[in-house]
Amino acid sequence: MQALRHYLLAVQFFTRVPVTGRLAQWVGFSPQMLRAAGGHFPGVGWLVALVAALVYAALHRLLGPGAQAALVAAVLSTAATVYLTGAFHEDGLADVADGLGGASTRERALEIMKDSRLGAFGTLALTLALLAKVALLAQLGGYGALMPVAALVGAHPLSRLWPLFTIRLLPHVGDSATSKSKPLADRIAARSLAAAALWCVAPLALAGWWLGASVLACAALASVLGALWLHRRFAARLQGFTGDCLGASQQVAELGFYLGAALALARQAA
Repeated sequence: MQALRHYLLAVQFFTRVPVTGRLAQWVGFSPQMLRAAGGHFPGVGWLVALVAALVYAALHRLLGPGAQAALVAAVLSTAATVYLTGAFHEDGLADVADGLGGASTRERALEIMKDSRLGAFGTLALTLALLAKVALLAQLGGYGALMPVAALVGAHPLSRLWPLFTIRLLPHVGDSATSKSKPLADRIAARSLAAAALWCVAPLALAGWWLGASVLACAALASVLGALWLHRRFAARLQGFTGDCLGASQQVAELGFYLGAALALARQAA
């Protein structure tokens, strides 16, 4: 029951799904609970993947086969995930792009990232990321509706695992007084990391069944490489991470999964 409370707290924190009233009272809240909820971050990915996959599959079926149908399904499934999560991770990506792209010093980068206004680098990063996500899902749709659905099922949980390693390995350098994610950003326990990894087993097994083992391996490798690249950037430029960094890492890892799957399928078809 305690694990269920932690999971529902993660859902409440990372999505728009209402956890209110008596349910919210039963779940409760404390910094310690939010820290423990981090281990269920990939479990939130189950929910996001389910919504995205259902939207994509339904639209692809209703609109029929073809490139245009795949594109429309990709756009609206992406819109569904953005709405469900409140653009939480996309906002982090934009803030990180503004900070790292618009500053030459660590202090100035952190200052920019705290600014709620969207700058040129953030606008470009957000636009290109959304375009890439839609284009890659549409590309996967060219191999049949099952391929993008499988990619969504695998990408969302796995992309929410990698940011937890950044929490484990780097110090939090955001404003502790104002950061809503500060309890979550405290060093995550090995037990929570193990729980997060377990959340990824079933969806990855399902995605691998549909995509094939080699395609899944390429997708997972591209996902972890994207997250690792950002992790190294955070370590070098910021000497740590903020809550925005975690959202950016999730977005890049998700994109990496789609890119790896698309490249592997293209190679198989050649």
